[in-house]
This record gives sequence, structure tokens and C-alpha cells, in this order.
Amino acid sequence: MSRVGRLPVAVPSGVEVKIDGSYVKIKGPKGEMEFTFSPKIKIAFADGEIAVKRPSDAREMRSLHGTTRALIQNMIIGVTEGYQKELQLVGVGYRASMTGKNLTLNVGYSHSVEIEPPSGITFEVGDRAQQVFITGIDKQAVGQIAADIRKVRPPEPYKGKGIRYKDEYVRHKAGKAGKVA
Repeated sequence: MSRVGRLPVAVPSGVEVKIDGSYVKIKGPKGEMEFTFSPKIKIAFADGEIAVKRPSDAREMRSLHGTTRALIQNMIIGVTEGYQKELQLVGVGYRASMTGKNLTLNVGYSHSVEIEPPSGITFEVGDRAQQVFITGIDKQAVGQIAADIRKVRPPEPYKGKGIRYKDEYVRHKAGKAGKVA
């Protein structure tokens, strides 16, 4: 049995859960999320816990079992606490600013790059203009928009300039001077 899938998902107080077959709707203080899972997996809500069961030990069922439970757990965390990613802009003159709800990046191009947040996602620029905070209730959406922003100017290995995640380690290369004859 899946080690992740067999664990029940605890539902905190203040969170409403509605399960209709494979459709799950979760409403909490930060918002509401809904998702339709595979109809092959059984989802049950009782005694403040959500249990995920699989009908057989077939390979497909085993893979769906843990994934379904993890997605439900992420939905509950999202509507109660939310998710946040932090990006850092490293480089001389690299800065971020807010233009209304949109994020404007100046990262060494001849033009500034403006990024519009998808629904449910908010941007915030830190005290210094080199920090960008991305918040939302959908873990997948927060991670995807953070990856899209990072793709505007990924960190380069020679000086380390670019957009990186907060705790990302960028391995530096020596360059021409480090060439051994």
C-alpha cells in the first residue's frame, strides 16, 4: 500500500469539505479549491479526516493513490495557510516594481518585462527591489508562475547574475582565466 496514500488527511476546523464521487471541493479562510480526481479512486470524508482508498494493487491504482492524497493535502494547506515562493534578482541594476497588479522586471534587457498575475496569484516586491514574493492558494500555480518569472533571466554560471529562487545555489564556473593548459 502506498505510504503516502494510506495516511488520512486531517481537516482543520473552519474548513468545509464537499465530496461527490470523485469531485472534491474544499473551502477555507483563504478561498476555495475544487478538483475532479480519477473515478477509480474512492475518496471518503468522516470524523474530520479524508481517507483515500484504491480498489486494487494494479500499478496505475498505486500511482493514483498517493498522488490523489497528496493533491488533497495540498488543497487543504492552500485554503488554510496558502503558498509563497520568493525570488531574488541578482545583478547590477536588476530590480522589480509593481505597476498596478502587474510585476515589472528590469533585468538587463533594453526593455522592461511586465508579467500579469493569473487569477488567484498575487505579486509583492520586497523592501529592496531585488525580492519578489509570489503568493496564492494553488501550489501548482504558484510554482509555475515562479518558474515562468525565473525563465525571464535564469541565473548564469559565470557571475551568478539573473533571477533565482531564495535558497537556490548557483554553481560558478571559472571562465577563461580558469583554463588549465
